[in-house]
Amino acid sequence: MRSSETTRRQFIGSGAVTGGMLLAGCISGGGTDTSSGETYTVSIAPMGEVEFDGPPEEWTALLPTYADMGFALGGGQTLGIQNHARFGTDAYEELPGIEFDEDDVVELTEGGVDRELFYEMNADAHFIDPHILTHWYGWEQSDVDKVRDELGPFFGNFIRRHSDEWHDYRYYSLYEALELMAEVFQARDRYEAYVALHDDMLTTIDERLPPAEERPNAMLLYPASGSGLEFFPFRFDDGGISTKQWRDLGLTDALAETDVGHYSYTDRGTLDLETLLDIDPEVLLVRNHGGESDSEFREAVLEPLQDDPVANEVQAVQDEAVYNAGYLDQGPIINYYHTERAAKDIYPDAFADATLFDRERVAEIVSGEF
Repeated sequence: MRSSETTRRQFIGSGAVTGGMLLAGCISGGGTDTSSGETYTVSIAPMGEVEFDGPPEEWTALLPTYADMGFALGGGQTLGIQNHARFGTDAYEELPGIEFDEDDVVELTEGGVDRELFYEMNADAHFIDPHILTHWYGWEQSDVDKVRDELGPFFGNFIRRHSDEWHDYRYYSLYEALELMAEVFQARDRYEAYVALHDDMLTTIDERLPPAEERPNAMLLYPASGSGLEFFPFRFDDGGISTKQWRDLGLTDALAETDVGHYSYTDRGTLDLETLLDIDPEVLLVRNHGGESDSEFREAVLEPLQDDPVANEVQAVQDEAVYNAGYLDQGPIINYYHTERAAKDIYPDAFADATLFDRERVAEIVSGEF
């Protein structure tokens, strides 16, 4: 048993989660000196104010977005994750002196999300939007309440996309959510350092981007079957953080002027090759291949499209402008990595020699030596 377990169990949740709550992400008590046992609260929709008596020492996320944020803020590793294959930890491999041991992270979604795994992890805090557990994985509200009351609070908001009907409360941008997480971890200095790096990255992008009329339109897709020839369509103009890099790089969403739907938990409509050809995007961005090498991606995605008589007529396929779209979820570090890779893929003439983020600086921030 951890020596801090007694005090960590003094975390207080804010009552039952209600789907219709719309709360500003205001912060009260952030920066309180917790060495004397004082508490502080951080407010996030849909939970409202959540009380902490100190930065969580052992915590879990479900989605990599919050796992990346906690790691970036010096909080250490998440105890668990939704799907190891969708967690972009290859971004950490580029940070000098920084280690992340995926073998120490529990897979939470084998056969659903078992509540007993939460008791086995025994986390101080759960950086999870509870609506994911109730809407995706069949938890009852009483399950959420019990884990919150007996183990530690929930703190999180599903901000990957903005297309789910059940999400009728406030969304946050990547850096709005990161700021709230920084208040939880009492890591304001790290947050401000990431903001500065992010601002520098966007400045470099703005300086190098070609004029708007020379930027391609692009379509973001997720394979719907093993064949690689049927896809779920995703819009990247909806504000979700999983598509932030495409907006920052000035791409036009090829779906924006169409009546093609946007993937959500309740809309699993697919896009066939005939529709793809009708839209005829200049760039194709294909997900679910994060971590693959260029040759692996080419074999799995580009070559089947080239071999299909319909798909091969699409401009992006003919130009071989079909790129690995990376992972669904991203905190600040994975976003730096995604953005630089995307810039080099889509605008090679402008960004081939560009370094959009300083790996050594990120490593210093993670380790607290800055």
